[in-house]
Amino acid sequence: MGSIDTPKNPENGSRTLPPATDAYATYDGDKNGIDGMPARATEMTLPVESEAIKKRRASMLPLEVGTRVLCRWRDCKYHPVKVIERRKMQFGGSNEYEYYVHYTEFNRRLDEWVKLEQLDLDSVETVVDEKVEDKVTSLKMTRHQKRKIDETHVEGHEELDAASLREHEEFTKVKNIATIELGRYEIETWYFSPFPPEYNDCLRLYFCEFCLNFMKRKEQLQRHMKKCDLKHPPGDEIYRSGTLSMFEVDGKKNKVYGQNLCYLAKLFLDHKTLYYDVDLFLFYILCECDDRGCHMVGYFSKEKHSEESYNLACILTLPPYQRKGYGKFLIAFSYELSKKESKVGTPERPLSDLGLLSYRGYWTRVLLDILKRHKGNISIKELSDMTAIKAEDILTTLQTLELIQYRKGQHVICADPKVLDRHLKAAGRGGLEVDVSKLIWTPYKEQG
Repeated sequence: MGSIDTPKNPENGSRTLPPATDAYATYDGDKNGIDGMPARATEMTLPVESEAIKKRRASMLPLEVGTRVLCRWRDCKYHPVKVIERRKMQFGGSNEYEYYVHYTEFNRRLDEWVKLEQLDLDSVETVVDEKVEDKVTSLKMTRHQKRKIDETHVEGHEELDAASLREHEEFTKVKNIATIELGRYEIETWYFSPFPPEYNDCLRLYFCEFCLNFMKRKEQLQRHMKKCDLKHPPGDEIYRSGTLSMFEVDGKKNKVYGQNLCYLAKLFLDHKTLYYDVDLFLFYILCECDDRGCHMVGYFSKEKHSEESYNLACILTLPPYQRKGYGKFLIAFSYELSKKESKVGTPERPLSDLGLLSYRGYWTRVLLDILKRHKGNISIKELSDMTAIKAEDILTTLQTLELIQYRKGQHVICADPKVLDRHLKAAGRGGLEVDVSKLIWTPYKEQG
């Protein structure tokens, strides 16, 4: 979970936009060379390729979907990829394509379009029918290995059966929007988001950071900003501490904002269904405030009425604001709302990979901090009442940490101080604290 003012972070794919005059300045390779080398370095004599090598490479092109090959990534190293899709280049020859590739070592969020020169054609593997390949591979695997592979493939999609998972991956396999501009940031997207058909030809979208309306062109955004009256999310401010604010937005009262937020969030969340019916949800928008307004850094949503005791449906910290403790703050805030409601809560499943890591860290820190300070015996029910964390989440967390033993028909918490300290150190810092005295909020059912 990128720093605010770093020029370009390859991990989260966001950068601060330069002043408007050179926002679209281009890299001048002739002037600067590569990695500080003078331009004349490009004049070095390269080995002449044999005709046989040229013919063999030409016979491979265009590469078929499913081809596995090495690709030069942004770290200038070659990584194994699989070709997911291909398209003809707009101004290229009849055989000139660019390829949408998945880096098999990394998460799908790093999938991207690449040009032919980034691919090492000498590393091309023969395209094999995937069903046959899977069958052969499965024969060579132990049952334990196959289970581990299956778990990896469905991570974040536990609610989908195999057919639905294949349909989801086919429908969302290619990112439709490559970058967005939001406030002072240009952000590389991670996943597909089902924007309306009229945006199918857009690689970049421009968002108003206050009302979240999105446009195709920079000039449209500039005209919009002159007319947009909002300087914060369209809801009630329920928390203000220093420069941090939290706004509660009712999806029924602010339907367009809620839908636009879902479109935006889906660009960075692979596992969630996009809800067009936002009437049933409340959105909690975390903002950094300055003299220009309140700028969204992340949000979580929750159902107004959840039969499963879900206190959070979706959670996202935008890439430029990740690794600052905001994700942990959002999780802690959702539990503070549960305490106000006198309920226990749990996040809606499935959790994303980053979401699961954040929750495990939060549960670990909260529970171990209590166990460390508490004198005498304490039950899981008492821990649940104190923290608003669901008993099942407490049990699985303590079992993962090997702090639970089963004795005489009941679970017993074993809290050795040295073991607690070791686990707390491994869990890392807790992030930003929620100052409960600054929270002014009435549960939804009591409003009006």
